[in-house]
Amino acid sequence: MSKAVVRKTLVSLAVAGAVTMAQADVVIGVAGPHTGAYAAFGEQLWRGAEKAAMDINANGGINGEMIKLVKADDACEPKQAVSIANRLVDSDEAVAVVGHFCSSSSIPASGIYEEAGVLMVTPASTNPTLTERGLPNVFRVCGRDDQQGDVAASYIVDQLGAKRVAILHDKDTYGKGLADAMKSTMNSYGVDEVLYEGLTRGEKDFNAVVTKIRSVDADVVYFGGLHSEAGPLVRQMREQGLTATFISGDGIVSDEFVSVAGSPEYVDGVLMTFGADPTTYSAGKQVVEEFRADGIEPEGYVMYSYTAMQVVAAGLAAADGDPMAASDWLHSHKIDTVMGTKEFDEKGDLLVSDYVMYEWDANGKYSMLNN
Repeated sequence: MSKAVVRKTLVSLAVAGAVTMAQADVVIGVAGPHTGAYAAFGEQLWRGAEKAAMDINANGGINGEMIKLVKADDACEPKQAVSIANRLVDSDEAVAVVGHFCSSSSIPASGIYEEAGVLMVTPASTNPTLTERGLPNVFRVCGRDDQQGDVAASYIVDQLGAKRVAILHDKDTYGKGLADAMKSTMNSYGVDEVLYEGLTRGEKDFNAVVTKIRSVDADVVYFGGLHSEAGPLVRQMREQGLTATFISGDGIVSDEFVSVAGSPEYVDGVLMTFGADPTTYSAGKQVVEEFRADGIEPEGYVMYSYTAMQVVAAGLAAADGDPMAASDWLHSHKIDTVMGTKEFDEKGDLLVSDYVMYEWDANGKYSMLNN
């Protein structure tokens, strides 16, 4: 029998690093980059999961048992993700995990959860490999890179009419996977890239690659990666007079993109793919209003994380707390969430993906485009 099936019911007031509740019966990990360069995304995951847990507990919990959240910091590092996955399973005795954020963390960690019989629902990991391996306990409430790559490529070719596209990525599972997905679709449309280059996470000086972009006279620069590199890159492009349209994916959907770029003027006109605005669903209107009443703007993946927690709770409630039985149930049932009704295929992917194009403006805010 898996370790996740055999769980003791804990009745305790001790909640170090967790949500404070009268009981703490159902342990759920929230795994992501809670420290380091990508901590803004970890904070998004935590805020969404925390509020969802509090709301679920206020309505009786999961079959009368209260949720206890445990924060698990992987720093978007694969080795650290494996370490904290083992900790969640062995020490914390988590029955489910909301996370991870980076695909490079989710992929190795998911194997540990599968072996232990722990339910995993990621709000943000988009690399297709995560679900293509057929692990029965792994789900995501976001789309896949091949889906958002298609949206970006179609926009570049059909809307922008671009002919000279430079493709950059950060060499990471997510960033390179996204860039390659866009490249594949763009190539199928008859447009070949004029530059394909890998950057290194943590770099801040991109003058050499900016020079290469200039030399190939690119009219579009597509970047697969996160805001920490995208911000300095687009700033240095603009400082050197390059006006090529800058496009990226959901890895820059954070206000910190503006901060690391140095000024809103540098992100003005930047395009990105992301799911349809998660704050506009009628089902989540009250939750969004409550976040804002508390001075929190539910940007980026906050509502995705709330949704992931709802999926976890629904599965566990239907399966009487058995994580693997919950996984079976989720593959064949619809779940009502703050982002509408969600339904999964046999791989754990959503049946419907809703990627659209967004644009950042001179005030450092992003909004959906009509196209």
